[in-house]
Amino acid sequence: MIRFIGIVVAAVLLNAAPGSTAEPAVAKPSDKDKCPVCGMFVAKYPDWVAAVVFKDAARRYFDGPKDLFKFLLDLEQYAPGKGRSDIDRLLVTDYYAVSHIDGRLAFYVIGSDVYGPMGKELIPFTREADAREF
Repeated sequence: MIRFIGIVVAAVLLNAAPGSTAEPAVAKPSDKDKCPVCGMFVAKYPDWVAAVVFKDAARRYFDGPKDLFKFLLDLEQYAPGKGRSDIDRLLVTDYYAVSHIDGRLAFYVIGSDVYGPMGKELIPFTREADAREF
């Protein structure tokens, strides 16, 4: 059975409203950027890139939404000195459009047979209809 997780999960995890910036795009990760959760080089997986942008413009890149959510659930370990209130934007890559979207507004499919760089992955979509069709 496929289940959906949407804005409710992201809002609960972040305890904040979507970021103030209307345009979700963020600079691409460099070849040296590593996922703070698993240590993989993120640029190798452009179709899966996710990011957290902090209010001080610091960024953390991830090889997929699953690691981004692991990061958010344990900020103290992965980003000492940063809290949820320090987060400006949360970005994930829409599975169909392969472009950054607001991770707080995305619809996520779990339980599919699609694998990301780290195995079973949350599959993000801009539109709920796309998630349901998938």
